[in-house]
Amino acid sequence: MRVISGSARGLKLIAPNNNEIRPTTDRVKESMFNMISEYIYDCEALDLFSGSGALGIECLSRGAKMVYFCDKSKDSIKITSDNIKKSKLEDKSVVIKDDYRAALKKMHLLKKKFDVIFVDPPYYKGLFDDVLRAIIEFELLDNDGIIVVEHDSEIELADLDCLSKYKEKKYGMVMLTVLKMEEKNE
Repeated sequence: MRVISGSARGLKLIAPNNNEIRPTTDRVKESMFNMISEYIYDCEALDLFSGSGALGIECLSRGAKMVYFCDKSKDSIKITSDNIKKSKLEDKSVVIKDDYRAALKKMHLLKKKFDVIFVDPPYYKGLFDDVLRAIIEFELLDNDGIIVVEHDSEIELADLDCLSKYKEKKYGMVMLTVLKMEEKNE
């Protein structure tokens, strides 16, 4: 597991030593960032279910302004914090140990809006629809922002009226779906 591009390119990240944290493979991560490259520079991002922090760190390495990392696992928070320190990106990082709903609510109370939100919950938990609804409910996505969802290719995301599929790509059993807010016709 490494940083693929940008200021921290080639840096080996600390990988989890158990199966509870499943980092995005380098191949999928590289494809993901190729899909969304136009949104990364100078963005504010949220790495929800951050695991090892690899997605948010990749985002920072490629020029993001600030990334908020969120996970409820003590082990994930430790690995994420260690990887942020190792990549020397502490000044552009905020780490939050909380479950996703509480973290999203905190972001709402802080009036945060994100250009990019990474959603990569444990596949087996069935959280995708609730997470997407909470992001919309708490108005966390900037009007021109995107939500990048990594999910099992057999999982069908809910059809939410306010979100549309912008891009989608399958890598074996992994599906990357990029969502955008529907444009309002007035």
